[in-house]
Amino acid sequence: MPTESVTDYDPSLGRKFIFVTGGVMSGLGKGITAASTGRLLKNAGFDVTAVKVDPYLNVDAGTMNPYQHGEVYVLKDGGEVDLDLGNYERFLDIDMTFDHNVTTGKTYQHVIQKERAGDYLGKTVQIIPHITDDIKRRIREAAEGHDVCLVEVGGTVGDIEGMPYLEALRQFAHEEEDDDFLLMHVTLVPYSKNGEQKTKPTQHSVKELRSIGLQPDVLIGRSADKLDPETKEKIALFCDVPTEAVFSNPDVPDIYHVPLMVEEEGLDDYVMDRLDIANEADPHEERTREWRELVTREKQGTVDIALAGKYDLEDAYLSVHEALKHAGLQHGVDVNVLWVDTEEMNGEHTSRLEEADGLVVPGGFGQRGTEGKIEAIRYAREHDVPFLGLCLGFQMAVVEYARNVCGLEGANSAELDEETAHPVIDILPEQYEVEDMGGTMRLGAHETAIESGTIAESLYGGGSCTERHRHRYEVNPEYIEQLESAGLKFSGTAGNRMEILELSSEEHPYFFGTQFHPEFRSRPGRASPPFVGLLDAVLETEGGN
Repeated sequence: MPTESVTDYDPSLGRKFIFVTGGVMSGLGKGITAASTGRLLKNAGFDVTAVKVDPYLNVDAGTMNPYQHGEVYVLKDGGEVDLDLGNYERFLDIDMTFDHNVTTGKTYQHVIQKERAGDYLGKTVQIIPHITDDIKRRIREAAEGHDVCLVEVGGTVGDIEGMPYLEALRQFAHEEEDDDFLLMHVTLVPYSKNGEQKTKPTQHSVKELRSIGLQPDVLIGRSADKLDPETKEKIALFCDVPTEAVFSNPDVPDIYHVPLMVEEEGLDDYVMDRLDIANEADPHEERTREWRELVTREKQGTVDIALAGKYDLEDAYLSVHEALKHAGLQHGVDVNVLWVDTEEMNGEHTSRLEEADGLVVPGGFGQRGTEGKIEAIRYAREHDVPFLGLCLGFQMAVVEYARNVCGLEGANSAELDEETAHPVIDILPEQYEVEDMGGTMRLGAHETAIESGTIAESLYGGGSCTERHRHRYEVNPEYIEQLESAGLKFSGTAGNRMEILELSSEEHPYFFGTQFHPEFRSRPGRASPPFVGLLDAVLETEGGN
């Protein structure tokens, strides 16, 4: 697990803080709203970073089921975090660290360790001030060296587990100068049956905030459509904010259009005025238009990509979906993802696989659905369907090749079958004595050496790449010679670890796999090379529409 730093706070640094809270219900998109605000401030010339506060007792997101919390996103230093940090990295085009994720588990663990070490001798250790002080310290440390720090407070105002964070936020507002602190509150504005936009949920949410000493500076109304002028005025009146501080965040076709929508509302200008940095921003005509031009680029057709996994939930594979979208932006095409349930490899799901122009098999853990993944990979290999395997998808490609090309009957991963006669995938040597599950895998950014003259070299444009990992198992060195003799090429390695596999272009249009997760470093303006290669191959065939 990444280590934590401890530094002294210097209140003279004058950083600007934007706290983002959510009301009424979870899943409103306050993370996207915060990331979009950061994108606009970055367009205006500011150095922006972000912090995600997660009130759960887990130290990190590493042991969570994707059904409950979406994908586990991996940072460069190995931090396993909430998927919202992936959105911040993609919108702001930055690399974050584990210090940018504050969890209740991490905070309590640190304070209790200090208590056991005797740092609080003679004192009663309490939520206030010890936990709240630690929360504030973490946020200020993460903001160091940046102009603006966005802090998203997870959960919904009123949740009992979020109360220490809201109290820390209240203290934060008291300690900072007025123009260094801004509280943005995102709420739901639903429609009644007669089509009227209802403000009562927002009123009650703000009332909850004010009951603990917090007054929002900006209110963002999430609704299907833009807020009517009358709705804005009513919210302003009952929530005690200026009308010009109430903004719409309506539904849009794509999350990358949210910055464009809130920019049209004037959110960036209002925030900069409120933080007294408007004069330091680039004038409108000088602000970068790169984001707008990128996400509004006209598409020249659609490609269908099958995503074969066991979680019928987009958030479980969010970074894969986004990486496909980024590759589509680079190629000027829309990417339509067809879900293939690897536990139901028949009927409709088999038809989707057969209709697709390409196949992605993502990462995962556990035995459920793995035989279906192997069958999907076999179909792609035998029918010249462009294929990309990620982490477990890479490992299942090795298993499929060992079984069906090398003739190693029953070959498997030792993770899935401890009794397999041919463990072509086996546990990492350093994992034999590991007892704790959290934060103990091979995690974070590691360099891979790439062999010259390979597809991998052409994709990455050089002899090495650095990508993020999250795995305990790897290709068993005892089978490498046999696999390569049969035609499978391991074109990327890290010592004796196999990191990239491929089939030559003479054998297959695109058969490529990575032990690492390239999707975590993909950005809207800087698509991941393996995903770009997948679409290259799709568009070179007759499959692209």
